[in-house]
Amino acid sequence: MNVDKWISDIIASRERCTVPIMTHPGIEMIGATVKDAVQSGEKHAQAINELSKKYPSKAATVIMDLTVEAEAFGCSIAFPENDMPHILGSLVDSESIEGLQIPSLSAGRVPEYILANKMAAEMITDKPVFAGAIGPFSLAGRLYGMSEIMVACYLEPDAIALLLDKCSRFIEDYCTELKQTGCSGVIIAEPAAGLLSNEDCLQFSSVYIKNIIDKVQDDSFMVVLHNCGNTGQCTDAMISTGAKAYHFGNAISMPEVLKQCPADTLVMGNINPVGVLRMMSPEEIEKEVTFLLEQTAEFPNFVLSTGCDVPPCVPEENIQAYYNALSAFNRRI
Repeated sequence: MNVDKWISDIIASRERCTVPIMTHPGIEMIGATVKDAVQSGEKHAQAINELSKKYPSKAATVIMDLTVEAEAFGCSIAFPENDMPHILGSLVDSESIEGLQIPSLSAGRVPEYILANKMAAEMITDKPVFAGAIGPFSLAGRLYGMSEIMVACYLEPDAIALLLDKCSRFIEDYCTELKQTGCSGVIIAEPAAGLLSNEDCLQFSSVYIKNIIDKVQDDSFMVVLHNCGNTGQCTDAMISTGAKAYHFGNAISMPEVLKQCPADTLVMGNINPVGVLRMMSPEEIEKEVTFLLEQTAEFPNFVLSTGCDVPPCVPEENIQAYYNALSAFNRRI
């Protein structure tokens, strides 16, 4: 697929489209548990496919699982039955970074995620499939400890630079392999960089992401840079990476960030997946989605999305309300 044409067609269209970061409802549709899906590439792909058939999303997305790469490096992971995996403790300190090995793509669950993307891209032929990967600063924070790395960035910048280099080299290898699966792009999730100032985000995140983008992004494969932690202070650093699309969380003003982002890039966000999609009534959800669409109506490069991954146990009628609001808005324009 030519992703440049896909992007330009979206921008040229009068109608709004949506790309929610959503897989969990598909897991529930096939009768699997979250634990099943994050450990089996086949079940993961089936969930993505079922969801793609049911809802008119402009692209399909894999689970935003920010433990896969950390597990490959050696982190211990807990696997609840019906919630996302989480990391148990940190892996390295400043003394052990030098000895940290960059893992192969056969480590941990990486092969299952590569399989999930390959199968999803083969099953879903009417829209692009976007893979997922963690960003280098977020991965480094998981290996080192988030509180610890925020201090070490200032006290031991050389050690953190080495850790970030190792993380980004692995992510680059992973994204290169994901590109071979037939996916049309990858959503690089870098939420931890939202804790940084613009200058620090440039130094500890964006320069590494730009290197990855320069290696893998072309007219057949795009990078969507996701940072749900950004409240507006590091948007310029995100834009400096040269991604073809930017994805924002519910902590930011979409009209304001749309003014900052290049008009030829897609800007996605930012319905709260928990506070709105899971917790509100269908009527309230329709109002929230409609309000966001009206706020962003003057920006043709806006793509409706959730601010982050849709959690498990969102009522089906709530998801339908999200899509109903979009359809109603498009009928009015």
